Amino acid sequence: MTDFFDRASELETAFREQAIARHCRTIEQTGYSHCEDCGDPIAPARRAALPGCTRCVICQQLAEG
Repeated sequence: MTDFFDRASELETAFREQAIARHCRTIEQTGYSHCEDCGDPIAPARRAALPGCTRCVICQQLAEG
């Protein structure tokens, strides 16, 4: 009986890790819709030009100093 529960736990962990990896790949490919610093929307043109960007233009300029 323990083997059954161990296997179920292993499968659950594997499915969870796959779901997280899929989610992370989606974020890397499409980027975030809102700036991580100010929360304003990131322009679609910026997201298309820089997939995976996490900041709007203004916040990125401030971060780069």
